[in-house]
Amino acid sequence: MLFELLFIAVVLAAVATSGAALVQALRGRLRQSMRVVAWVCLSLAIYIGIVIVVSLVSPGRVVGIGDPRCSDEWCIAVMGVSRSPVPGGTEYSVAFQLSSRARGVSQRENGVVVYLIGSRGRRHLAEPDATAVPFDVLLQPGQTVTTTRRFRVLGEERALGVVVGREGSNAIPGRFIIGSDESLFHRPAMVRVP
Repeated sequence: MLFELLFIAVVLAAVATSGAALVQALRGRLRQSMRVVAWVCLSLAIYIGIVIVVSLVSPGRVVGIGDPRCSDEWCIAVMGVSRSPVPGGTEYSVAFQLSSRARGVSQRENGVVVYLIGSRGRRHLAEPDATAVPFDVLLQPGQTVTTTRRFRVLGEERALGVVVGREGSNAIPGRFIIGSDESLFHRPAMVRVP
């Protein structure tokens, strides 16, 4: 929470300072404007450097089965993992619980992506299943929904963990928050496969 507030403060300060630099440039004070822009760029570079260093030295977080990962009032939790042999490998079935802690509004979370991390570091995406409840299902206040995804891991490789993340524009803010599980170069948080 503290680093999310710091991120917001950095963005607001950069926007306000850049606006002040633009005003100075329009008034003909180009040298002062360029100095302000240089300070903004240097400050942002230092901030992003801190994000990267913290990401590289922080270990990936291990989340327990049943522990929710929340984005505001929308949450997702891995509720169970089972495995069964299939020709050429192993199939993992992962049960997810989607829930809303909201009290008065319906909501959904877009851009959610889940995958298995294999013992060789490979990502294994879920098998297509048109009957599975999508992760972006609209949840009513206080509603809980379960869904399942199947992952096929071929050969001798085994699954180490289930990763829940975001992709697209929903992932962008988290990339620049110090210590976030989704920050630049950070090892993803995962639920270990028993």
